[in-house]
Amino acid sequence: MSGAARDASGVLEVADATLRQGRHVLFRDLSLRVEPGETLTLMGPSGSGKSSLLHWICGTLDPALSVEGSVRLGGSDLPGLPPERRGLGILFQDDLLLPHLDIAANLAFGLRRPGGLGRREWRTFRGERVSAALREAELETHARAFPRELSGGQRVRIALMRTLLCEPRALLLDEPFSRLDAPLRDRIRRFVFQHAGARGLPILLVTHDADDARAAGGEILTLDN
Repeated sequence: MSGAARDASGVLEVADATLRQGRHVLFRDLSLRVEPGETLTLMGPSGSGKSSLLHWICGTLDPALSVEGSVRLGGSDLPGLPPERRGLGILFQDDLLLPHLDIAANLAFGLRRPGGLGRREWRTFRGERVSAALREAELETHARAFPRELSGGQRVRIALMRTLLCEPRALLLDEPFSRLDAPLRDRIRRFVFQHAGARGLPILLVTHDADDARAAGGEILTLDN
């Protein structure tokens, strides 16, 4: 991996985080560090605060919950920034593809227009990026298909490519493989970790599945009340 790819993302750091729901503490004094190109897996029972931690990092925490602590990405403090300015990509159990848009339009959704591009240049740039993403996902012939026409594994691949097209500086994974059939799950895991890892992103994975953790490699942190 080149130094440029690693510098583009930066280290994801959580320090001394305590998550509360009213008086109930879900976890206390949690610290973690994920380097560019590395994966850290969070495991633990339901209700231990794994997914809530991701939502706090993203800036979408349920108001019924509160967190004390700090989170930084590439040396920048994230609390106080709106979600769209945090430089984070996230994949959930649901792919969240827009059902009324075809696959090409789903991929183009959220692409940022580089400064200085006129309308014609922007259309060309956008088309080239979408075509490259379809090739990378091995779904070139599905540009005009709609999400309902794709298999679960195909939708995960498109959801990942859409996220990567937005050029996040870190990737958060909230059980994105849990709804896939077992024979497909291993192939899609490899696809996700290969393509995200090739971009030098720090990856934080939440899962109940030990096979997910093994496929991800890297450190495993278990949350337990």
